[in-house]
Amino acid sequence: MKASRILLATLALAFFAGAATPLAAIPAFARKYRVSCSLCHSAPPRLTEFGENFAANGFEIAPGELPLDTIATPDPLLRLQRDIPLAVRLDAYAQLRTDAPGDAARVDLQAPWAVKLLSGGQIADRVSYYMYFFLSERGEVAGLEDAYVQFTDIARSGVSLMVGQFQVSDPLFKRELRLTIEDYQPYRVRVGDARADLTYDRGLMAVLSPWEGADVAALIVNGFGLTEANEARTYDNDNWKNFAGRFSQSFGPLRVGAFGYVGTEEHDDVTDDILAYGPDATLTLGSLGELNAQFLRRTDDDPFFLGPLLSSEATVDAAFAELVLWPQGPGGRLFLTGIFNWIDGDAPFTLRSGEAEPIQKYRYGAGHVTWLMRRNLRLVAEAGHDFEIDDWRFTLGFGAAF
Repeated sequence: MKASRILLATLALAFFAGAATPLAAIPAFARKYRVSCSLCHSAPPRLTEFGENFAANGFEIAPGELPLDTIATPDPLLRLQRDIPLAVRLDAYAQLRTDAPGDAARVDLQAPWAVKLLSGGQIADRVSYYMYFFLSERGEVAGLEDAYVQFTDIARSGVSLMVGQFQVSDPLFKRELRLTIEDYQPYRVRVGDARADLTYDRGLMAVLSPWEGADVAALIVNGFGLTEANEARTYDNDNWKNFAGRFSQSFGPLRVGAFGYVGTEEHDDVTDDILAYGPDATLTLGSLGELNAQFLRRTDDDPFFLGPLLSSEATVDAAFAELVLWPQGPGGRLFLTGIFNWIDGDAPFTLRSGEAEPIQKYRYGAGHVTWLMRRNLRLVAEAGHDFEIDDWRFTLGFGAAF
């Protein structure tokens, strides 16, 4: 484990670069450029290739373009936006479950399920920001999740750097851009008492495209999630930092990648060494859709922080497959999605997705339909089955952005 940690940490630092920016375009950008949301989104929040490039350019059509929305001042060192760009996203559902565990209701009106206030734009030439505040997430004020400053194409090197809060899994498949209500669950796995996972964290992410079709990303993060600062006014609870890296290459319609994550978490002078790694792939199905797949193996050498005399290594294997089809083409109104999550561990883990207690197996499949009533208003229907507890979930709802 120690040798693996040193190797992966060295690789992460050596490849401290990549080409997958954390998030997405928002309606405020459509207002700025006076274009349709369809330029950046096929079915919101899912991005088009143009939308991916727009985000990578620091939310500009081209890095360093002449500003469209600034106030002219006599100070050449000041780039001041005329208006603060704001947008709102709202999601609301009604759900039926056939065998809800614990105190969960079988019929639930989840309106609103989430309300976000989003903002993004330029601070200076090739310096931008993106953030959103959860005004309501599952009925609570969740606060900031994504919140980062992006330095684009630093010194014309091709390297961009994000500093702040983002998801460790962003260089893989972005959870915030999926169409399904069912999550990419392998990224949410927390083993035993360890807090580290592949969702939100604080740190640095560098991205680079070294040659045609290749993307490299490298991250340094606290490894402790988005917790509040402690009494010492620090976010992290130990002196360890965690490292991650991902490389991918396109071969025509097929993109294949490899991901690695290495870190240490410490509690009361007891450490847990964490290693996660695995391949991913995306296959474009011509004009019909695309197939995405991810496999991850995670090992923890002491996830319950019992010490060297009582500790035992834990392994969790996790995978998901996602098929997205657009029968009317990527610019159409109908999108069909199927997703299957499979997780198997030899120690208890949590997903924080409503399970009554820690689990060791998770198998869930879902079919999803999105219909664009308007470019920024989608109607959704999803049917899913939890094979471990034999629970069906049927969900109807909508998502809007404005």
